Amino acid sequence: MSKIYKTLKKSLKDIQEETAFKPKVALVLGSGLGDFAEGIRVEASIDYADIEGFPVSTVPGHRGRYVFGYVGDVPVVAMQGRVHYYEGYDVSDVVMPIRLMGMMGAEVLFLTNASGAINTSFSAGDFMLIRDHILLGVPSPLIGTNIDELGTRFPDMSEVYDAGIRETIRGAAEDLQMGFREGVYIQVSGPNFETPAEIRAYGVLGADVVGMSTAVEAVAANHMGLKVCGISCIANMAAGISQNKLAHEEVQETANRRAPDFKKLITESIVRIGKI
Repeated sequence: MSKIYKTLKKSLKDIQEETAFKPKVALVLGSGLGDFAEGIRVEASIDYADIEGFPVSTVPGHRGRYVFGYVGDVPVVAMQGRVHYYEGYDVSDVVMPIRLMGMMGAEVLFLTNASGAINTSFSAGDFMLIRDHILLGVPSPLIGTNIDELGTRFPDMSEVYDAGIRETIRGAAEDLQMGFREGVYIQVSGPNFETPAEIRAYGVLGADVVGMSTAVEAVAANHMGLKVCGISCIANMAAGISQNKLAHEEVQETANRRAPDFKKLITESIVRIGKI
């Protein structure tokens, strides 16, 4: 048994001593969505700091706990705050919360984030359904000895973001009369924002938006056999697309402004995913 898997088992034991709740959907709450968990019919919550070996987020606005409860009738575990590679953690620590939610029994991983737009047809405040991703400058979370208990050594990545769930989210958005974009998300390391030259390069690679999370989480979940989906709130136009200097405060302001609509879309989507 690998060292990583031993740590996961110990952490899972800590969680199971607090709650026997079994989620169907694992939800990662990105910037501006931390209080979404307050609208969940909460059954239990556990602070990350109370879980042995668990990495703790240092980013402002990321509370740092699991919340267990129901969205409609769908059992959900929500992460209020995620861990980023740029905080200095090993990538295996970054994806530890995702792996734990899979080990709790979650079948679907629903990722959310805030991003910068590379595609010039997008605008700040838009939502983008993630169709695919590019991982650049951040190591794969699968590097090292394979954890056979979680998945195969060489997992296929042809369809990381499940086509059926993406169709379900499209239907939810249409019924809510809420337009959104679809495209490719590129994860880079951060914490600095990108240069205009880097943004031009990412656009050539096929990326529509850029951010500092999500892709490694999706890889780890796919490795475990979870169905994955993701929605990005475009918080600003990326460097060189916008003539303004970029700041984290702008990201938070836009994410907070669009949070009510984002919550509606996530809620309706999860209710429909629960029926799949």
